[in-house]
Amino acid sequence: MIAPMHNIALVGCGRIAARHAELLGSGRIRGARLAAVCDIRLERATALGAKFNVPAYADMHEMMRSEKIDAVSVLTESGLHADHVVALASHRKHILVEKPMALTLVDADRMISACDAAKVKLFVIKQNRFNVPVVQLHDALTRGRFGKLVMGTVRVRWCRTQQYYDHDAWRGTWALDGGVLTNQASHHIDMLEWLLGEVDTVFAMSRTALVDIETEDTAVVLLRFASGALGVIEATTATRPVDLEGSISILGEGGTVVIGGFAVNEITTWNFAKPEPIDDEVRAKFSVNPPDVYGFGHQAYYEHAIKCIDNDTHQLVDGLAGRKSLELISAIYESIETGAPVSLRFRPNRCKLGHRDA
Repeated sequence: MIAPMHNIALVGCGRIAARHAELLGSGRIRGARLAAVCDIRLERATALGAKFNVPAYADMHEMMRSEKIDAVSVLTESGLHADHVVALASHRKHILVEKPMALTLVDADRMISACDAAKVKLFVIKQNRFNVPVVQLHDALTRGRFGKLVMGTVRVRWCRTQQYYDHDAWRGTWALDGGVLTNQASHHIDMLEWLLGEVDTVFAMSRTALVDIETEDTAVVLLRFASGALGVIEATTATRPVDLEGSISILGEGGTVVIGGFAVNEITTWNFAKPEPIDDEVRAKFSVNPPDVYGFGHQAYYEHAIKCIDNDTHQLVDGLAGRKSLELISAIYESIETGAPVSLRFRPNRCKLGHRDA
């Protein structure tokens, strides 16, 4: 039996849309192809559509009515994700949404409810979970190779200059974007929580070091996990002059793993007290750094989504999983504003993220 070809539309034709369009429009996603693109700035949609020979629209509802669409990827400003997902759910097509799924927990709940009511799947794009070295790390954790966990650390040391933030007025704003924690480091925060489990307490500090924006470009976060392990998040877009790393390290009584590179794609340390035959293969095969900070995970994520749709199976990162990492990010911002540790679960009070009147 030949698997169906799924027509995927894109809503939002900004920076990240080029990555999605390249994968879908060049035939690199098995079972999926680019069908149409949309942006309220029609010239951006037209330029992207022309490159891949697909129709371009300024109105997403017109696109959904006019084209045969099986699923749609929402790639707009983070603060508008919720409104767009809720509106698109009425078309009863499966929805993929870029990170973070929303900027407030209320908006995340609206998205989940709308997709549940429409009986469509909601995929929150967390492609780093699909990086092959990260898959190997997750398998080692699941099999108990680390034993008692001691510490987990993620580092995002990337370069975003004032020119990057000035390119679009929404970047670096509380209402529509958030700072390095919400935007660039959200994948890494999700990954740390996914690997080490429930977070008990967070304490964070931040600053805006090198650019003129509302939000932070640099932050450090201390975490205590329910297991007793400690965690550290180091995130900055103030690395100069170029991107340095996106990495994770896990330390336990039974071993140590460090995955580095630009996008958590390059195993630099893979040492266990009880070696296994697979270890040499892992070190040899998965020590490749990707050409840019996007890494290789988007392709695997799309193929996972298509498989879930074809087989009506549960997705790895659904709305509830996306909400979980958003709750952690909200707690981090709450700690920054209060100057005190914040326990999960909590109700945001002083967190500025997603406030339209900020």
